[in-house]
Amino acid sequence: MTTAQFDCQYCMASLLGKYVLKDHDPYCVTCYDRTFSNYCEECKEPIESDSKDLCYKGHHWHEGCFNYAKRNQSLVEKPSAAEDECLLCSEYYSNQCSSKCFHCKKTIMPGSRKMKFKGNYWHETCLVCEHCRQPIGAKPLISTESGNYCVPCFEMEFAHYCSFFKEVITSGGIMFCDQPWHKECFVCSGCRKELCEEDFMSRDDYAFCLDCYNHLYAKKCATCTKPIIGLRDTKFICFQDRQWHSECFNCGKCSVTLVGKGFLTHNKEIFCHKCGSGVDTDMT
Repeated sequence: MTTAQFDCQYCMASLLGKYVLKDHDPYCVTCYDRTFSNYCEECKEPIESDSKDLCYKGHHWHEGCFNYAKRNQSLVEKPSAAEDECLLCSEYYSNQCSSKCFHCKKTIMPGSRKMKFKGNYWHETCLVCEHCRQPIGAKPLISTESGNYCVPCFEMEFAHYCSFFKEVITSGGIMFCDQPWHKECFVCSGCRKELCEEDFMSRDDYAFCLDCYNHLYAKKCATCTKPIIGLRDTKFICFQDRQWHSECFNCGKCSVTLVGKGFLTHNKEIFCHKCGSGVDTDMT
């Protein structure tokens, strides 16, 4: 080994005494401290080569400066956590900063696994199915007024089965003729159009959209020949084997309304008493 190998790589002073290696290169203590020392986060002084350098998330401290922010107690070789760039002992962090379990109200300790559901935090062991009592973890769950359930238990305890598709209805759905249906399965028996957000009519426990029902079953008005649909406040008049919309039930001669009034008939025509006088009519 030559003498040059014992010279400081920075100032070239002889290193026959104490020196520090950095990336296999020797430096005198003065040059090393001035060039490579980290600065303490607490006291802002350099952490020299003869001091212990404690590092956390890219920040450095002297051993004597690595203290709990709230009580100025040493955190050396103790569990700690950071909050807003301040170091806290685990006990204080747990009591003041950690989430509380929605179920047991106890602290969720730093480092332990926690679950979030509907804006609340739970211990993993507290978020369990109300029926089988097994932790739900990351599996799908269904929440009801009585608690949270894993999907298999919910289906076994509560779920309705679609009258058409015979599969479980997990959300939504509608009732028709006291039977549950998926919204997408409840369709017109004629044209197969979805009816969940449509007006519809029923015939012999089968549902029909208005167009199909009118085409297949609706009575026709004797005056305008259009279908008479019994929806909402629809009013119509029935006489013998004929039907009329209330707005179409008028005298065949003067067009006065005959709703709630006596009228006369002749063949298929209807008349008010005045217009029907002298005509060979039947009185009603």
